[in-house]
Amino acid sequence: MSDPVKRRRYDSPARRAAADDTRRAVLGAARDLFISRGWAGTLVTEVARSAGVSVDTVYTSVGRKPELLLAVHDNELAEGAGPLPAGERAYVAAVRSSSTARGMIETYAEALSRLLPCTVPLLLALREAGDSDPACRDLYAAVSARRAANMRLFAADLRATGQLRAGLDDDWVADLVWSMNGPEYFELITSRGLDPTDYAQLLTRVWVSTLVRE
Repeated sequence: MSDPVKRRRYDSPARRAAADDTRRAVLGAARDLFISRGWAGTLVTEVARSAGVSVDTVYTSVGRKPELLLAVHDNELAEGAGPLPAGERAYVAAVRSSSTARGMIETYAEALSRLLPCTVPLLLALREAGDSDPACRDLYAAVSARRAANMRLFAADLRATGQLRAGLDDDWVADLVWSMNGPEYFELITSRGLDPTDYAQLLTRVWVSTLVRE
């Protein structure tokens, strides 16, 4: 008998690169639409048309509308580097490279001033959708819980400097930071006329004075 025909490999670098390009196009189109039109005003058909792909391609490359919004949100947090675990994001590495608690806080607050103007409208759109869509409500709760877990890692990093005030446990530190880096707080502060730089300065003042030992 002749040797069995070898199955052609379809995971070539060129194919993977094309898939990555498609995903980036879909995420870029979805980002612009979600930010400008919100949840209700963004249709997957329009995302597909803007990205130059079919609706099925949107679904296969990223997912349905809730997953699409979450993917856009996480891509913004990764500053365009694609889906990355929180610990591999550039701003997290910058925070952890600081040797002082104050330096970590200043670096993190500055990163939030860059990131939140893009991510907050996305999360608020998801929260709005949760009023009528249980899947979106669950996804918003999951993102909030994920952020809370990441803040406990940040609290542990602060504690490792040995510069936190006495009597503060990691859960208390994490909850304070979590409450002030959330979309609701950012929306409240900016509605009072503060810009993202003002917001970062406010976070730094509050967190340093509350958390860091003199």
